[in-house]
Amino acid sequence: MALAETPKSGGTMVFGRGGDSAGLDPAFETDGNSFMICDNVYDQLVLYADESTDIVPGLATSWEISPDGLTYTFHLRKGVKFHDGTEFNADAVVFSLGRMMKEKNVKFLKKNWEFTKEQPPAEYWLSMEMDDIVGSIEAVDNHTVVFKLKRVEAPFIANMGMDFAAIVSPTAVIKHGLEFKSHPVGTGPFKFVQWIKDDKIVLEKNPNYWGEGGPYLDKVIFRSIPENSVRFLELKTGGIDICQFPNPEDIELAQKDDKLKLVSQPGMNVGYLSFNHTKPLWQDKNIRKAIAHGINKKAIVDNIYYGLGQVAKNTIPPTLWSYNDDIVDHAYDPELAKKLLAEAKFFDKLKAAGQEKITLWSMPVARPYNPNGMKVGEAMQSDLKKLGIEVELVTFEWGTYLKKQRTQPPDMDLFQLGWTGDNGDPDNFLLVLLDGLADPNVRTQWKNQEYHDTLLKAKTTVDVKVRTQLYRKAQELINQEVPMINVAHSLVVWPMKQRVMDFKLHPTASVRMHNVWVK
Repeated sequence: MALAETPKSGGTMVFGRGGDSAGLDPAFETDGNSFMICDNVYDQLVLYADESTDIVPGLATSWEISPDGLTYTFHLRKGVKFHDGTEFNADAVVFSLGRMMKEKNVKFLKKNWEFTKEQPPAEYWLSMEMDDIVGSIEAVDNHTVVFKLKRVEAPFIANMGMDFAAIVSPTAVIKHGLEFKSHPVGTGPFKFVQWIKDDKIVLEKNPNYWGEGGPYLDKVIFRSIPENSVRFLELKTGGIDICQFPNPEDIELAQKDDKLKLVSQPGMNVGYLSFNHTKPLWQDKNIRKAIAHGINKKAIVDNIYYGLGQVAKNTIPPTLWSYNDDIVDHAYDPELAKKLLAEAKFFDKLKAAGQEKITLWSMPVARPYNPNGMKVGEAMQSDLKKLGIEVELVTFEWGTYLKKQRTQPPDMDLFQLGWTGDNGDPDNFLLVLLDGLADPNVRTQWKNQEYHDTLLKAKTTVDVKVRTQLYRKAQELINQEVPMINVAHSLVVWPMKQRVMDFKLHPTASVRMHNVWVK
């Protein structure tokens, strides 16, 4: 067995990715390309282990939970500085998380920081019902913060490791206001240097980073290269060192290239097709079931994912605890689909809605859960045409695509999207994606009281056996009601130069470069 090589400091690494970041203020972003940068600029109170969702100390060295589960006391790391030279302390924690609260029930120790009056919605905070969970945040002393909860929240510690809970420099936020999203300042292993929109983001080493070992790289450049094939060509010709989301067919080429290597990880993800539940047409469960039976998911996985994944029958992936393997999927059956459509008088309802066809929004960029949204859309379009349904494919630039889904009411019929888990807890899939009663801004706009009550019970007990049974029930409800069609769980495979050392794909799809080095 070969001995591990000793990491070397220095050098620049170029990461090729499929799209640009939307913004770099972690409290207000939701997309992976934004969090990719945030993962390297910021830290949270707790972090996830390098290759799992196990919780390890971050900016908090330890914490205690009261017997009733309602008080969390975090003891903070001493001697840590933000990239702007200001002190990391308890007030910074209160500021970073308190600014997302609807009712600012916070207590500072030294300075009563004023929160920005105008700010975008903190979508993660809202979708996870954090205002119903966190009652107050208090700086007890310079290195101790206490969270008082309104109710027991089993995944609370895991949630504190998510990107939205990153700790920011209060001084920098006050200085830049809404433009802090373009001038990020944290305590992370790398400092922000430059952002040329739709081209590149440049980070440089934080020589004063508190963590052990790295960072080793002097500089990391994140290049935006939307076309998968162009991105892979850049890898082959030396323009980048790591290629995110290659076309599946390019993975075979990478295997044959002795200058490249592959790193893989079973994706903690799901790619899905959602119905627009604000339209009466899609409020008929039998119509939704018909569409589910009419789409050949196996063909999509075989021909577009190139077998690098598996057909999804549940919203949560099989790698996650509480996965319900007893669920029977809606099998591909065009004749049954036609029968259900006829019984539901689908075409009469479509005509009554003033439509001759339906619109299906297809993702414009590759993501861990979907290697090619347009090809997936074309396959679905072909499948539905066999049922007599005319489908118009629509797409937008990625940021616009995400923003337009939030427009109320959204005007599409069906849309593609997906999810990579943030923290290894089923709640992070089942609530965030589907509970429209918990979050009125949830993209699916599905509202089901029994489903909501089931998730609430699961969140508010710490008994893992009870939680498991409740989450299994929630998966049964999804299968019965078909609020969306779970398409695939992917295997994430990225090619990279042989010189890239100690790069690890994380289940959450986070990209932390703190231990990466180059030969």
